[in-house]
Amino acid sequence: MRYQCKFFDVSATSIPWQDIGSIYLKEVVTGKSPRLRTSVKACWNDEALLIRFECEDDHIVATMSKRDDPLYQEDVVEVFLDLHGTGKMYYEFEVSPLNVVFDAIIYNDLQGNIIGKPSWDATGLQTSVNLHSNGIWLYDIKIPFFDLGNPPSNGTEWRWNLFRIDKNLQGERNYWAWSPTGEVQFHLPQYFGTLVFHR
Repeated sequence: MRYQCKFFDVSATSIPWQDIGSIYLKEVVTGKSPRLRTSVKACWNDEALLIRFECEDDHIVATMSKRDDPLYQEDVVEVFLDLHGTGKMYYEFEVSPLNVVFDAIIYNDLQGNIIGKPSWDATGLQTSVNLHSNGIWLYDIKIPFFDLGNPPSNGTEWRWNLFRIDKNLQGERNYWAWSPTGEVQFHLPQYFGTLVFHR
C-alpha cells in the first residue's frame, strides 16, 4: 500500500485539505469496512508532515490528561513513522479526543514485541482536536522534521501506518488500521505501508 503525500508551500493553517485525497481505515484483523468511518489525509511543507484524521464517533471515551499517559487504553488515533524502513525503530504519535498526546520512539524485535520505548518528546509537535459542525471529529497533527532528523525530499519514501482505537456504547473496543495487520496488534512493522513524498 502506498500513499502519495503532496507538497504545499503554505502554512499549516492554510492547507487546502479539500484538495487532498483521503485514505480510509479498515478493521485491523479482517480488512473489512468498520462500523464508523475514519478517513486520513496527509501533506507536507518544508518544515513538517501534516496529517488530518476525520472520524465519525458516536461515543467518546477519554479521561486521561497528561502527556504520555497510556492513551491507547481509551479512544485514540495513532501514527507510526519508520524513516529507515527496517521496522526495528520507528516513531509513534497518539492523540486523544481531549487533545492529549503520547509520543515515543519504539524499538521492535520484528516479532511484534516492543523491546524498548525510550522517554522522548517531539518538542515541536502540534495537535488540535475539533468537533466539526457535521459531527465529524477532526484531529490535526503537525510533526516537524527537526524532531525526526533530516527532512524528506521529492521521492523520499518512509514506511508508515495509521490506526484508531474506539470503544462503543456496549464497551467493546474496536481496532482499525490503514494497512491491516491480521490481528489485534499494531506493532507489526512488516505490514506498514509506504508514504511517498511528492512535489
